[in-house]
Parts: sequence; structure tokens; C-alpha cells
Amino acid sequence: MNATAKPFYIGTVRLSAPVILAPMAGVCDLPYRVIAHRYGAALVCTEMVSDKGLLYHNVHTQDMLRIAPEEHPVSMQIFGADPHTMAKAAASVEEAGADIIDINMGCPVKKVVTNGEGAALMRDLSRAEAIIRAVVQAVSIPVTVKMRTGWNEEEFAAPELAKRAEAAGAAAVTVHGRTREQFYSGKADLKKIAAVVRAVSIPVIGNGDIIDGPSAARMFDETGCQAIMVGRGAQGNPWIFPQIRAYLESGTIQSPPSPAERYRQMLEHFQALRAYKGDYTALREMRSHAAWYTKGLYGSAAIRERLNRAESTAVFESLIRTLLEKEEH
Repeated sequence: MNATAKPFYIGTVRLSAPVILAPMAGVCDLPYRVIAHRYGAALVCTEMVSDKGLLYHNVHTQDMLRIAPEEHPVSMQIFGADPHTMAKAAASVEEAGADIIDINMGCPVKKVVTNGEGAALMRDLSRAEAIIRAVVQAVSIPVTVKMRTGWNEEEFAAPELAKRAEAAGAAAVTVHGRTREQFYSGKADLKKIAAVVRAVSIPVIGNGDIIDGPSAARMFDETGCQAIMVGRGAQGNPWIFPQIRAYLESGTIQSPPSPAERYRQMLEHFQALRAYKGDYTALREMRSHAAWYTKGLYGSAAIRERLNRAESTAVFESLIRTLLEKEEH
């Protein structure tokens, strides 16, 4: 096994291990980033932030710039299609206290790519390079780029984009081993990530299908990447970070969390969401998190149905506490 859990650097930023929480919309808000960091994510990444939202001082977008002292180091991801506005957005993000700026060049969502943003930039490499260069020149903190392998199987643009990112001053690149057309279907192509590793001298972070210690080790072994990024495997599952680190350090496979541990963490997460976003938003957003926390548990479908029907935070919290008490006695 080539993987280790030793410290890893992105530019001047030291990470305690090469294990990173991916930027995920609807998942990586401040409360969950704090949780993931506490469990062992050496770097946490924010949900993607719109350059135009920052430029026009959109209230929701500005709120996404909030960083808790205990979540550092934190990478803030921005997206856009114009070098000038992306540079301004990057300066705002640095001022907000981010340790690293990540540029999204992999989002497959239609409303993003229709504007020439996200994965659409893999079809416009000159513009992509200009954006990276403008962002790097606008800030003093490290800049990274997250991409897919390409738009489709025929367009394997990642090695060339990675080379351009390196030339433009990026400190590292992350490659999700799927095409834009795949979205999240099929399997991540580790051979294509390996090709990107061979193409550049800056660190490459491997992303895709990492669900436990062995799959993390496979990503390292088969690609030669210098770090790994965990996406969907971390949804409702912060335990994945200590599991991966233990496996990389000693080959140890940790036991999965007990139902009681899951309910306890779910309750803490809900309380943090309420404190951060208020009752109305917390109740609605926690339904998705609850589905992930309870996945695979006995009677999980019925549990989810009861939680989804809860019309107040008091009822929702009472349900979680009842489930927790049942497991503890």
C-alpha cells in the first residue's frame, strides 16, 4: 500500500493528513464542516460560492463566507466564467479568512454549465487558464482547481487542464474520475486520474467512489495521487475520516458506528444547524442529513418517514431523542 496518513501540503498550508472533505452543495455548510474536521478531515471545503453572488453582495452568498475558528484549515470554492469577476470573488474569499481558494471546473449541473461555468470550462481551456491565472494573481493564499476527467468519454481534457492550471500558478488540482455526462453514475476511472498525476508536478487529489479505508488506499495505489477527497461517502458519515486515517496508518479496519452513536451525532448536528440557520431552515435541511445518518439501520424507512412528517423542531428533536434512548437502554 503506497498510501500514508502523514502530513500533506497544499502550497504553504499544512494538512495533518492527505484526507479532505469534498465541497458538496447542501452538505458542506459550516455546521457539517466543523463536525467533519473534528472527526479527522484534514481540510474541509465549502459549498460552491457564486462569483456574481459575491460581486452583488447577495445576502445568502455573503452568509456562505462565514468560517468558524475551529474548522481551519478551510478551502472555499468559487465558481464563475469570467476571469475579472472570479479574481474579485477570490479577494473577497481571502478577506473572509479562507486558507485555500478552490475553483470549480467540474460541476455538472445544467444551470451551471449553461452559463459556461463548472464543467463547461473543460471545453474552453483558454478561458479556464485565464480564470486560474487571474485568481492566483488576486490573492496570496494557495489556489486549487477541481475538475472532472472531461465533458464525455471522447473529450479527456483533464491532463491538459491540469498542465494549464500548473502553468497558471495553481498549487494543486483535484480530479473526480467521472465525465460531466456521467454525473454520478458508473464508476470513477482511476486510470484517467493516474494520467493526470503523470502530466503535472503539482499535487493531484483523487476523488470518486471513496467509501472506506480500502477504497481510499486503492485510490492512492492505482493513481499515484498525493491526497484523496471524500464526497458522497461522507454524507451523514463523519466516521469515514477516522476510518480512512486508521486504515492508511496501520491497515486497521474500524468498527462502524453503533445506532446510538449515529443518533447522538445526528442530534448534535441538528442542534448546530438550528443555532446557525434558525429553526425553519434547520428542520428542512436536516431531513436530507437524517436520511444519510439512518441509512442501513433497522427500520430506517419508517424512521425517515416519521422524521419527514415532523412539523416542528421540537417534534423532530423529540423523535431523535426517543430513538437514541431506545438504543441506550
